[in-house]
Amino acid sequence: MPELSPSAAEAALDRSERPGRVSLLLLLAGLLVGAAVGLSFVANEQAQPIILGLLALLAMAGVFCLFAFAIGAIQLTGQGTRNDVTKAVVDAAPDGMIAVEEGGRPIYANAAYLHLAGSDTFTNLRPVERVFVGSPEVSEAVYRLAQAAREGRSLSEEIRMAPPPGGAAERDFAWFRIGVRPLPLPRRPVSLWSVADITHERERQENVFQELQHAIDYLDHAPAGFMAVDPKGSVVYMNATLAAWLGHDLAQVGSGGLRLSEILPDDLGPVLIGGKGEPGEVRTDRFDLDLRRRNGHPLSARLYHRVAYGQDGRPGDSRTLVLNRSAGEESSDDPGQAAELRFDRFFNTSPVAVATLAADGRLVRANASFARLFGTLPRTGDGSEAGPPVRDFVVERDRSIVDAAARAAAEGRGDVPPVEIGVSAPVNRSARIWLSPAGTAGGAEGAVILYALDTTAQHQLQQQVNQAQKMEMVGQLAGGIAHDFNNVLQAIIGYSDLLLASHRPADPAFQDIMQIKQNANRAASLVRQLLAFSRRQTLRPEVIHLGEALSDLTLLLKRLLGERVELDLKHGRDLWPVKADVNQFEQVIVNLAVNARDAMPEGGRLLIRTANMAAEAVGALRLNGLPGADHVLIEVSDTGTGMTPEVMEKIFEPFFTTKEVNKGTGLGLSTVFGIVKQSGGYIDVRSTIGQGTVFAIYLPRHVPVPEAEAPEVSADLPAPAAGGAPAPASAAEAQKPAARDLTGHGTILLVEDEDPVRAVNARALTARGYTVLEAASGLEALQIMEERDVPVDLVVSDVVMPEMDGPTLLRELRKGHPSLKVIFVSGYAEDAFRKNLPDGEEFNFLPKPFSLKQLVETVKTTMAG
Repeated sequence: MPELSPSAAEAALDRSERPGRVSLLLLLAGLLVGAAVGLSFVANEQAQPIILGLLALLAMAGVFCLFAFAIGAIQLTGQGTRNDVTKAVVDAAPDGMIAVEEGGRPIYANAAYLHLAGSDTFTNLRPVERVFVGSPEVSEAVYRLAQAAREGRSLSEEIRMAPPPGGAAERDFAWFRIGVRPLPLPRRPVSLWSVADITHERERQENVFQELQHAIDYLDHAPAGFMAVDPKGSVVYMNATLAAWLGHDLAQVGSGGLRLSEILPDDLGPVLIGGKGEPGEVRTDRFDLDLRRRNGHPLSARLYHRVAYGQDGRPGDSRTLVLNRSAGEESSDDPGQAAELRFDRFFNTSPVAVATLAADGRLVRANASFARLFGTLPRTGDGSEAGPPVRDFVVERDRSIVDAAARAAAEGRGDVPPVEIGVSAPVNRSARIWLSPAGTAGGAEGAVILYALDTTAQHQLQQQVNQAQKMEMVGQLAGGIAHDFNNVLQAIIGYSDLLLASHRPADPAFQDIMQIKQNANRAASLVRQLLAFSRRQTLRPEVIHLGEALSDLTLLLKRLLGERVELDLKHGRDLWPVKADVNQFEQVIVNLAVNARDAMPEGGRLLIRTANMAAEAVGALRLNGLPGADHVLIEVSDTGTGMTPEVMEKIFEPFFTTKEVNKGTGLGLSTVFGIVKQSGGYIDVRSTIGQGTVFAIYLPRHVPVPEAEAPEVSADLPAPAAGGAPAPASAAEAQKPAARDLTGHGTILLVEDEDPVRAVNARALTARGYTVLEAASGLEALQIMEERDVPVDLVVSDVVMPEMDGPTLLRELRKGHPSLKVIFVSGYAEDAFRKNLPDGEEFNFLPKPFSLKQLVETVKTTMAG
């Protein structure tokens, strides 16, 4: 819009101006003259008081005006001056402005708007709605502006008019920015419209856009590839040349559809864009490596990678120039250059990590396998300077060994033995490296050649084998100890029951005997935990739904956790059923919850989450030992102190604990491990210091079989409670009379190698009316059966005995007595010896230690059955 001269600004129209009225001043003067003439006809004596009164009135008015002027209530020229300046600014503004009252009545328009609208008076002044009339796009924009004006809102629109209004008719088209906003006037609503000619601004934008399009076109078809990558690894730009080399569609680039990991070899993306630099540093590095085409084929390339680091040392967006070094791309008849390309090909694609080092141990050059293993590439700029020392990528304990080997190789020794090292990043990786002299003076090509093999998987496998062997040995030891302890505890509990039967509750010794029995039961609980760890406990699996089982545990868990720890349960939808011992499963959750509570002394949050894990999702976890089948996940996570890697390696070992003395036995997690493994599940642990720990339990999905399952042979026996303790009586049993008749008759052969256990069991059965025959071994039992004329009704036998164990004794007895009833008693699980019996063999089982009441109940039930 053309600039306005001062004379042009005077052409602004303002209906809101209120000029002073001379008629009022003339009327006041006439009144004063009339008063003077009237007083001339009055006598002097009568006129004098009137004249004095008028003069006093005028004097008072003058005094009041002086005071008002002094305090600023009356201003002669100041306010008018300020209004004149503001009005002059608006009148001379280069943008057209028009103020409109409610109803569309213009009350003000500056010279620029009058020029644009082609008006000079209010009579022919047109508002914006009548000036800008044209295409539907213009009409729609003007309608939106008018609607905003009626609603008292501010709005701005940009329109293109062809031809423009009369004030800009010298052009074929013009761009305008039209805005409307309400004015804050107290008495009447007024909308101020502004019109700015932005044609030149739009032309500059279009020119810049055209230049940018030309630059992009030049960059897209340049003979070299180019790409930009953000710090998260997404390719935000790639030129057409590189996209054609790699076979990617440009439509996928820039919208998150292409990541750096898709075009670089495995694990090299974080190496290229990761790491930290000096604050404000801008670094350009050169890398020779193979890119990955969309079809999986390699592309030999040289990368010039430029990245800027922020004030916190973190990398920002990177810019990378890519040169194609594939065969045929660099046309040259030089055999040396062809040999160099072939060497680079072998070097970069070798599965062995290879690097050259300077005499001081700094990296000169490395291949992609080195980057995958050590998490870095030598950032050598133009290749003339060495990178960081190789010792920086080795754990602290192994750096002195690496330094010594590097010095020996730099001195020309060719017999440097290989070195086993730990890699500092990524963590928990190991490698075996060989260092040999390069045979050069140690210039730009390096003085030492380093070869490295990743031995992480080998070490992990060896550790797993060692751990499995150690756990198996500890399990065998624990199982043997548990068996012997069960025999001792069986005798203690049995004789305690005999003493309790002969003492009244009021007797002084009654409470002492009860203490003996209770402590024996506590010891039995510890033994059951050892059996759980060695996977030799008795489990009674059943089909359970984890959501219901966990809901039943909620009240107990809240009591255990206390008020400082928040419990959060998140159940997956439509959880698959699993088959497990519900009591043992509850013990697993309780143990994990108690450990989590102890790890949050100041309070925190315990989350128990369940979810279905399909076979594909399980396989993607890549957990060693977890089969790729459908599982149900139970995840127990806390916000506690976390565990160090050294502690995590030992948490499942029996008697290992980080708690204070007398605060734990160290069998909690080992029991959890044994129960999960014996149930066919898998347990995984993740922990971070200061952030918390996550225990993830995977139980296999139970798929019901169509045929009916064989009934449990010992379903009528009392089931063990959580931790293996005898289960409380069922609701039906609770309604039975307390004085149940446990007497019976018949002949029982009692086979037990432990004399105290055999003696107390025989006394209990004899007291109930049975005839008891005692045998200290399986051979002695067979001899009694052969010599006795009266048949034996029931055999109660231990499983583990010298000379002949329980399953062997049963096979021998079945030869002459196929229908003989048998009860096995053992401190081991039923499954531990069932596999040694023929399929379909029927027997009842009673786990040690048991009370004498349980023994006589089982005997009577078996005899009656």
